[in-house]
Amino acid sequence: MNSYNDTPHTAGTAPAEHLDSLSETRTLIAASKVNGTHVYNRQGDSIGSIYDVMIDKVSGRISYAIMSFGGFLGLGEHYHPLPWSMLQYDRQQGGYVVDIDRDRLEGGPSFATSAMPDWSTGTYGERVDDYYGVHPGMMTR
Repeated sequence: MNSYNDTPHTAGTAPAEHLDSLSETRTLIAASKVNGTHVYNRQGDSIGSIYDVMIDKVSGRISYAIMSFGGFLGLGEHYHPLPWSMLQYDRQQGGYVVDIDRDRLEGGPSFATSAMPDWSTGTYGERVDDYYGVHPGMMTR
């Protein structure tokens, strides 16, 4: 028997009707479901969507949301890393809200898929943190 219900199923798989409950609960969400979630400014305008997240290997905490912004049908799209602590989930909008205006976002660190930044040294992350005035361990909420 298994923890999903009292009917047996193949080891390592969940019954289809339980997959949604595995990817999102009231307080948790799978990273795969975060991707594509809209990001709004405080006025309620959609300013982009989450393309990916960067997770700290040691702590397991999300450090950055990589937001897709601009472009049309994926062409000319740029990616803007935002410190995760800047985002706040809004259940009414079904997305994340960030207190930043479009001009500040456009002027911030960004990259195209053809020019991915080097995250390995920590320098790029520091640049993002400095631009937004957020530092590791700092909570803005």
